[in-house]
Amino acid sequence: MAVEETTVSGEIVRPHFSSFRRRFSARQTVVGSFIKTPTTHATEIFGALGYDFVVIDEEHAPIDRAMTDLMLLAARAGNLAGIVRVSSDDPAKILSCLDCGAAGVLVPHVATVEKARAVAAAARYRGGRRGYSGSSRAGAYGGTPMWSLVDDQDASVCAIAMIEDPEALDQIDAIAAVDGIHGFFIGRGDLTVALGAKSSADASVKDAVIRIIAAAKKAAKPVCVMVAGAAEAKEFAELGASAFIISSDQGQMRRAAAQTLTEFKTLVKTTDGSHVSQL
Repeated sequence: MAVEETTVSGEIVRPHFSSFRRRFSARQTVVGSFIKTPTTHATEIFGALGYDFVVIDEEHAPIDRAMTDLMLLAARAGNLAGIVRVSSDDPAKILSCLDCGAAGVLVPHVATVEKARAVAAAARYRGGRRGYSGSSRAGAYGGTPMWSLVDDQDASVCAIAMIEDPEALDQIDAIAAVDGIHGFFIGRGDLTVALGAKSSADASVKDAVIRIIAAAKKAAKPVCVMVAGAAEAKEFAELGASAFIISSDQGQMRRAAAQTLTEFKTLVKTTDGSHVSQL
């Protein structure tokens, strides 16, 4: 079985990245961030800070398979669960990420029961359709016996469906009940655009969020949401969410850089001797 905790002198220091699905499914609070910059550095930083997971964004960032492979290596080195938001539900795309050692996949636009079943099948061996190879990082480059690899991967790989289309709401209970889908990410941005709402705070979006969380609760499965910070996370936690993606590496860098520049311009004098009070 996969190791689930790291220890120092027999004391538990931090959950091992391979325990992510267990913790997620148990609806323990886990915190991560999207990674959109195609380098290993941001992933290393989040690992050093103690985040639980990162989501490598192949859908909306210029990240190819080779870079995903390196970023997953950085995640594992930093004891982070590396989840990949794949660019499509193509089984070959899901397979490549899992072979590279991803702890799971985040699959966009899962709007039907049929698609949910296909995603679940692509992410597992037994009862599924995942292609076998023991020569990848997931198989320790040939070091893991075939059936040990099959059992370990089927027990730890996490398949998360993104619910972000209005048509998904019509069959959300059935989607939530699909075996092999381990949890849900609510795509409020896409829902807002698709519903023609002014913002994610509109009643139509809030109603969609409540319906998705209710279906997940009924199926005893966890919900993940993207939040701006702890205050917003608290609101969603009260509704039933337990996994939180805080912005992205780019978003956090932009926010920190803007704050630093504002503080700098407030404190530093201009050439005429006056203080700059605002941007």
